[in-house]
Amino acid sequence: MEKERQSGEQPREQALQPPGEQQQTLPTVNPAVQPKPQAEQPLLHPAFYVALWITLSGSVILFNKWVLHTAKFEFPVVLTTWHLAFSTLMTQLMARFTTKLDSRKKVPMTGRVYLRAIVPIGVLFSASLIFSNLTYLYLSVSFIQMLKATTPVATLFAQWSLGLSPPSLSRLGNVSAIVVGVMIASYGEIKFVLIGFIFQMAGVGFEATRLAMVERLLSSAEFKMEPLVSLYYFAPVCAIMNGIVAIFWELPRLTLADIERVGYFTLLANAVVAFMLNIAVVLLIGRTSSLVMTLCGVLKDILLVVASMVIFRDPVSGLQMFGYSIALGGLVYYKLGADKIKGHVAQANMAWADYGARHPALRKVLVFVAVLFVLMLVLGGLHQNLPEDYVRKADEAALERLHRIYGDETPGS
Repeated sequence: MEKERQSGEQPREQALQPPGEQQQTLPTVNPAVQPKPQAEQPLLHPAFYVALWITLSGSVILFNKWVLHTAKFEFPVVLTTWHLAFSTLMTQLMARFTTKLDSRKKVPMTGRVYLRAIVPIGVLFSASLIFSNLTYLYLSVSFIQMLKATTPVATLFAQWSLGLSPPSLSRLGNVSAIVVGVMIASYGEIKFVLIGFIFQMAGVGFEATRLAMVERLLSSAEFKMEPLVSLYYFAPVCAIMNGIVAIFWELPRLTLADIERVGYFTLLANAVVAFMLNIAVVLLIGRTSSLVMTLCGVLKDILLVVASMVIFRDPVSGLQMFGYSIALGGLVYYKLGADKIKGHVAQANMAWADYGARHPALRKVLVFVAVLFVLMLVLGGLHQNLPEDYVRKADEAALERLHRIYGDETPGS
């Protein structure tokens, strides 16, 4: 009877297979004894990868700020070149001795494609890194994060300019909240330095153009690449471009004493943390939803603002936090859309009501803390103006740094 049942099912199973592949699909072992479902289960909870990404992403930014500003290693192009050279070395070693980059073999990369697609994107990436790191010499980490919120707006305009999507007033209206929020945050910035603001917005512009060109490259399925594979192709180009800029711009001023003051181990650790961030991105992809990624990005930015206030004593006014809150809200709305937000808000309300039914006392405590936090922000906004002496000293420090880096040829003078 068992043989008759199997023979009756076999033609139906083979009929579902493409011609010529029926014999390749016959089972060679008993599927009932295969423990594949258990082997495919992840070893760690997705929250671990989210926490790892947030930690490393924030650490790279704070580490760079400390090296460039606090440790007085005022050579951002050299530092960026070192990061990219280290990433080039590590990806080459991984390609040779591991299987993590084997997917690169599926990319039809030729010399023509490399020169026409990879090199231009690499030049834009290099310029974005240079200007972004230059900004750390003049602006606080908190204000830099606020300005970075304009990246989706700049990317939208870059997509329109390159013809990747038609201009849309509705999409422009969706990102208007981001622009308004950043404008309010900029107005409330206490330690505003114009040259730093220009550098950061230039970095945002180059990054937005790079993202748009990457989107055009990846529009073809055959050129879709994992983050490490992208780094494998882009890092050498960026390292060369940054190196050329560093030779003429910063290397004539760089001395061995500058490197020893920061420390060889510190520079090595800085490059390792930057490379590990790319590993964390690879581990995170596919383990979370777009909602989680968006909210985690917002959480990371908020934590960086707080860390900047605690570690570097960067002042943040209440008006600035108010504007940044508007920008973050606009960012979430732009990335998720109204329908998804409504659905998630409804689920959150149900979960909050259920939590209040189970823990009424703790819910009241959380509400009290939230109200207290908002009240502190409001009071901070009412008393945001610092003494003129504080602002004057901040401006003098920025001008002194400009003269130390560029000499008498100060940009904008």
